[in-house]
Parts: sequence; structure tokens; C-alpha cells
Amino acid sequence: MIISLAGFMGCGKSSVGRAIKDLSGCSLVDLDSYIEQSAGRSISEIFASGGEMAFRNMEKEALAEIIAEHGSNTLLTVLSLGGGTLTVPECAGLVRCNTFCIYLRAKAETLIRNLKDDAAGRPMLQCDKPLEERIRELLAARERIYEECADKIIDVDSLTYEEAAQAILISTCPSLRP
Repeated sequence: MIISLAGFMGCGKSSVGRAIKDLSGCSLVDLDSYIEQSAGRSISEIFASGGEMAFRNMEKEALAEIIAEHGSNTLLTVLSLGGGTLTVPECAGLVRCNTFCIYLRAKAETLIRNLKDDAAGRPMLQCDKPLEERIRELLAARERIYEECADKIIDVDSLTYEEAAQAILISTCPSLRP
């Protein structure tokens, strides 16, 4: 079984994934890290050399590889998606058909607070607009997509990563309750 964690950058997908792994002993795959390892360069470098379209194509291929490798496992795998993964219709289809998708929903204020010191390393936040405006713009464009793909939505604004992980395990894998 694959549980995919979806949501906007800065909502805690990678950190919640690590907390689930620590609590349950499951395997964890971070899609962005997988792409960086496969490509031998950072997400920022991929964006700089090939643009968003090149990155999204790599992301789609990586997602298909991960699902093929982990989808038939009887053991739990947690897959932390990138913030824009589901904006590619083929990726959204792969996630909907092959994973139990959890949308880690956060308010714009939470995302702004979480990303204010980390925006420089995030290619999708690099533009002439103020950070707050860019986050609100992207969130408005993506929120419906996250909701449509989600099998479950967890509001994370007031949760620690461990609390979010526990909520996920309780609702999806009762036998793995911490």
C-alpha cells in the first residue's frame, strides 16, 4: 500500500512522512529527493537548465517508477509528493489510481510563515511578486486539485508533524497505530 502525502510546499509533507516512518517503521520515498538522486542535480538546477516543463516530465517518470516499484508491496510505503506534482494531469491520475492520497491542508498564513526563510531554494517562488502574493496565487490555483485527488484531508495548521503522522496512521492503518 502506498500512502501519498500531497499539499503545497511548506505544509510539512517530508517532515510528516519522516514522522510516519519513525512511528511505523514503513518505508519512505520523497519524490523530490528521488528526482535529485536520479538526475544527479538539485531541483533548482533542473529548473535552471530545463525549466518547469523539463522538471515536470522528470517528476512524472519518477512517480511512475516509484509506483511500479512499491505499488505491489504488501508493506506500507509513504510517498511524499512535490507541491506541484498533482498539477500534471498524468501524475494526478497515477496518484488517484495507485495510492491512498492524503492532502495536508494548510492556510496561506501557515505556508507563508513556513516558507519565508526557505523561498530562495524553491524555484516556483522565484518571481517579481512578493512572497505572500505568490504563495496565495499558487495556492488558489492548486487547492482544488489537491482536494480532488485526496482520499482524506488533514488540516495541519495547529498540528505538530508527529500529531499529523499519528492522525494518518490511525485513519489509514489501524494495525500500525503508534
